[in-house]
Amino acid sequence: MNWNVLIPAGLLVCGLLAMAEQVQAADGAQRYQTHCASCHGADRLGGIGPALLPENLARLRKAEAVKVIREGRPATQMPAFADKLSAAEIDALAAMVYTPVSPAPVWGAREIEASRIVHVKQALPAKPVFQADPLNLFVVVESGDHHVSILDGDRLEPIHRFQSRFALHGGPKFSPEGRYVYFASRDGWITKYDLWNLTVVAEVRAGINTRNAAVSGDGRWVAVANYLPHSLVILDADLNFKKLLPVTDKSGQQSSRVSAVYDAAPRKSFVAALKDVKEVWEISYDPQAPEIPAGMIHDFKYREGTFVPGFLNPQRTTLDDYLDDFYFTQNYDELMGASRNDARSAISGQVVNLDARKKIADLELPGMPHLGSGISWNWQGKPVMATPNLNEGLISIIDMADWKTIRQIPTRGPGFFMRSHENSRYAWTDSMMSPQYKDTMQVIDKNTLEVVAELRPVPGKTF
Repeated sequence: MNWNVLIPAGLLVCGLLAMAEQVQAADGAQRYQTHCASCHGADRLGGIGPALLPENLARLRKAEAVKVIREGRPATQMPAFADKLSAAEIDALAAMVYTPVSPAPVWGAREIEASRIVHVKQALPAKPVFQADPLNLFVVVESGDHHVSILDGDRLEPIHRFQSRFALHGGPKFSPEGRYVYFASRDGWITKYDLWNLTVVAEVRAGINTRNAAVSGDGRWVAVANYLPHSLVILDADLNFKKLLPVTDKSGQQSSRVSAVYDAAPRKSFVAALKDVKEVWEISYDPQAPEIPAGMIHDFKYREGTFVPGFLNPQRTTLDDYLDDFYFTQNYDELMGASRNDARSAISGQVVNLDARKKIADLELPGMPHLGSGISWNWQGKPVMATPNLNEGLISIIDMADWKTIRQIPTRGPGFFMRSHENSRYAWTDSMMSPQYKDTMQVIDKNTLEVVAELRPVPGKTF
């Protein structure tokens, strides 16, 4: 055997394979800038869409990523590219987003503190500069052109309009007295706005790719849920940095994005769902919160073991499945949650008792329920909860006493929100994910659990 011939031939094959990988990577990068950068950011760190980095794609297998690129993703702005890209080009794109970014993005305490901007340094008048009722205002987020409008809730007339940060998400959050409203943008900026004086007071960038923010019931704290980096950031009411909680499992080996964080005011705590770790966190903002045991505790009474302060540190509840979205029960003792592992498959939800710190029941929830936009009321003497669905045209009605599904109400199409009032007999839901009925609002009778009316105020326009 002529080894002198075989060795150069082997080197040639390796060299050709390396060149092919380089060509594929270059092709993927070019296609990314053409088709993906406008939503996911030129540097893949996120924009209107999420960051596309290996650490943010841990739950998405590469084959599933190829499918998402080819077919799109329901209930999102992610379109299908099968008619624009070949199979090889889609494969190249998928391979690219699973390659690490170098250098790795960093956004920690130093970067957060340095980003803070104070727009108003002097004290502003402690009364509204307009005549409308300050507790009856609409705050309208205009996602199309990144503005916010303030409307008089009685006359439905505009009071003020201002330019916001890019791609606000997660809904405005208000201080207890209603004077301030906080906004979170997809690219991590938190804005504090004075509604009484119609001006931006301060801003800080708490992350690179942010999911949402929550304001504490006492108005003293703001919690920020990040996709990138994998962190939960605590700010004070003036957006000064207070604490950064790296989000990992108990062992510290697996990090996670934060799906959402919400205020549980009666519990004096924030509750956070984790995207990539099967845990839910509760972070108390009560300075008198009891200490949290860390690791094995031999004797609680004699404090034989390790404890950490209960204030602004996470209490962990281990789950059987991931928690992407959730809804508090009326007394805030439990949360009703669901995972979005596959937008096209049936999903079983779970009920978690926050005091016992464990799952206590399963929920039968088809499609992709949007629990965070659900509503609850008393029906036939018992509390029920209704959730819209991002993937199917139905509303699920759940008995909050035994956690059974009472009714599935068919709607015109997949929807995002449900809204009602405790003194109203009716609930309203949209079908904005439906190409045909995106302009239609349906009205549901909360007594009969039937659709009783449809509204199309502006045909062709999305609700």
